[in-house]
Amino acid sequence: MTIAQVLTVVGSINLDLVARVERAPGPGETVADGVLTREPGGKGANQAIAAARLGATVRMVGAVGGDAEGRSMIASLAEAGVDVTDIQITDAASGTALIVVDRTGENSIVVCPGANAGIDPSAIEMPPHGALLAQLEVSADVVARAASLTDGFFALNASPARDLPEDLFDRVDLFIVNQSEYERMPRLASARLVALTLGAEGAVLLRQGVETARAAGVPTAVRSTVGAGDAFAAALTLGFTAGEDPATALRRSCAVGAAAVADERSQPLLRPLAEYLA
Repeated sequence: MTIAQVLTVVGSINLDLVARVERAPGPGETVADGVLTREPGGKGANQAIAAARLGATVRMVGAVGGDAEGRSMIASLAEAGVDVTDIQITDAASGTALIVVDRTGENSIVVCPGANAGIDPSAIEMPPHGALLAQLEVSADVVARAASLTDGFFALNASPARDLPEDLFDRVDLFIVNQSEYERMPRLASARLVALTLGAEGAVLLRQGVETARAAGVPTAVRSTVGAGDAFAAALTLGFTAGEDPATALRRSCAVGAAAVADERSQPLLRPLAEYLA
């Protein structure tokens, strides 16, 4: 398959503070013997790096603070081959995500947006026919501005789930959500196309609430689920923009997601997209 279009990713850039523990604490409980790591993350950055590692030409639109963390995260994006020219520098601290990962790879996350909340929509530029992938860890105004500047394919990973303005909802070509997000956004039952991820069970495609394709999950050793959804979203967006058959694109994306689950990093190492299912 050939990935010809430039993909613009609009979204969050965070420093991930990841505590790996035997089991996550319950309410009011303290657990000991955690192992702490500091990693580049954020759904936007994760998806941009995944897309670049899968073989796409990618530009990132987002914001970091003028701090050491921001400089480090820009460097990690550039090292992965992402165009960082359009990353804005704000006066706020860079965004941070506090993540707990248990021995089964399951996670819980608290996001402190910092600079991600200060993206200037008026400074965003888009190729007029370029493909766009965005998430909702940044303002809907930012996402809407980017979408308004192009008539190209627009995929929205609606995470975290929230109400969207009517014009933005109608502009989306492909929603990508998990089961809880789908349940929290009942309007998705009327969307033109939704990719619904089912964890280890795979994923389905829904057109106006009707299933049109299903892909089984790919068995793997689970190390972390933090970056799996982002890798899946990047792979599926690239599959659609490359004109791949939707059912094949879904199966390939599930294989990419499984590879991400087997990697403990928020930004897993990935092979070129065409090698999955090859």
